[in-house]
Amino acid sequence: MEPIPLPAPIHYELLLQLLERQTMVEVNQNPVLQTQVSQLIITLRKAAAQQKQLEERCRQSQVSIEHRWSLNHHIAQQVALPD
Repeated sequence: MEPIPLPAPIHYELLLQLLERQTMVEVNQNPVLQTQVSQLIITLRKAAAQQKQLEERCRQSQVSIEHRWSLNHHIAQQVALPD
């Protein structure tokens, strides 16, 4: 069985930092948008936590995982380099 592809954890961290440091500052004067951004931050934190749980379950089940950095990661690995 090939490793299960999962997003690299840095993807969650990058999105959270963007939303917390930049987006939230820009919507600070709009309570409706501020609430929506806050909900998005909470959702991303939950997704990151759920992925950690999935990774732990995979480790316990001896199923390997592979953190992917992009959608093209797997394709790039299959491209043969010229001799």
